Amino acid sequence: MFGYVRYDLPNLYVKDFMLYKALYCGVCKGIGASCGHAARMGLSYDMAFLSALLHNMSGKDIRVEKQHCFEHMIVRRPIAAVDELTEELGALNTVLVYYKLTDDIEDEKRGRGARLWFRRGFLRAKKRYPELTEIVDRNMRAQAACERAKTASPDIAADATANMMRELSDHFLGEKRSEASAGLFYALGKWIYLIDALDDYDKDKKKGAYNPFVLSYGSADKKSLIAEHGEDLSFLFDTTFYAMRENLSGVGFSFNRDLTDNIILRGVPMQTARVMRCEKCGKIEKKI
Repeated sequence: MFGYVRYDLPNLYVKDFMLYKALYCGVCKGIGASCGHAARMGLSYDMAFLSALLHNMSGKDIRVEKQHCFEHMIVRRPIAAVDELTEELGALNTVLVYYKLTDDIEDEKRGRGARLWFRRGFLRAKKRYPELTEIVDRNMRAQAACERAKTASPDIAADATANMMRELSDHFLGEKRSEASAGLFYALGKWIYLIDALDDYDKDKKKGAYNPFVLSYGSADKKSLIAEHGEDLSFLFDTTFYAMRENLSGVGFSFNRDLTDNIILRGVPMQTARVMRCEKCGKIEKKI
């Protein structure tokens, strides 16, 4: 599900790039604290973004310290200190990886060995954060049911993932949650699902796997899809981005918002444009 939420580097301040790197390393340590060191292998860059966004929206300060880690044993580097929010985000990362591998097993009959690697971390997360795990489990089941029903509407197909992100934002923000924060996370979840489905169009069509764009349009390949139905696709993504931007303007931030604004207002349209141009948009970045 994750892998598309990225910053726009040419327009990112150096201070924010350094913060992003520190948050990334902090979430890695948070995974180790909540789910064990083996689960750190599933670390997603998107969790660094969620860490920045949720710390800012909830008013929880980020303390950056020079620390060692298992990849940087000789020279210490700036790392965001692990707090309760970071540990729970680490658990969320592990739960999402586990469900992603479960989905791979069901759809493509692969990933059993990889899922075993994360099973212990998943069980630790489930025991420590039952409400968090229940949100993900319930919405992933709804997503699976939608796909089994061969739902052709991209809007309807994206609803379970979008709703999961909305519920997660309410869970993490608690009393700081608002209609704007819920709307922002819902739109973000919807975009994540849709951009993944569009990016995977050729692969899913070839394998006969579920994809709402394949069912809705049936074009021979992604290039043909965009050539034939580009206006429809642009409208879908433009309205999703508009909802993201409008809700973002209503969210209260406690600290500097340059990093999250860069990712949401510049990174999201940048990634959308890449997929619409049929460029390779790999979900896994090189390590910072």
